[in-house]
Amino acid sequence: MSHPTDIHAYLAELEDIPGTRVFTAARARQGYHLNQFAMSLMDAEKRARFKADERAYLDEWAIPEEAKRAVMARDYNAMIDLGGNIYFLSKLFSTDGIAFAEAVSTMTDMSWPEYRQMMIDGGRSPEGLRSIREKR
Repeated sequence: MSHPTDIHAYLAELEDIPGTRVFTAARARQGYHLNQFAMSLMDAEKRARFKADERAYLDEWAIPEEAKRAVMARDYNAMIDLGGNIYFLSKLFSTDGIAFAEAVSTMTDMSWPEYRQMMIDGGRSPEGLRSIREKR
């Protein structure tokens, strides 16, 4: 990756990494309320309220409708695209009783057993697609 002097050009380069969403300041601002919601799930009473009626609990937060739908669908890729931070979102899959690695496997094109085996075998190969633009 070249090192442009324009910060906007530099940040645009971060969007060219296949399969990776870099948590930038823009994403942090976009996902502020989504991440605050996720962090609220650290509290047992709030987890219980969320589990009892997800929609009603989400409606208490200033979260965009698209993000609320992503939460209810457990679409972690969409949540991250909307500014969710994986470490905050981990509170959501912990609430669901799902291990971190299993939840991450849902963000790939692999099943949980396939993802687990890939990680046991050393992870993804550094060879292959290195740029979204080059794929086009």
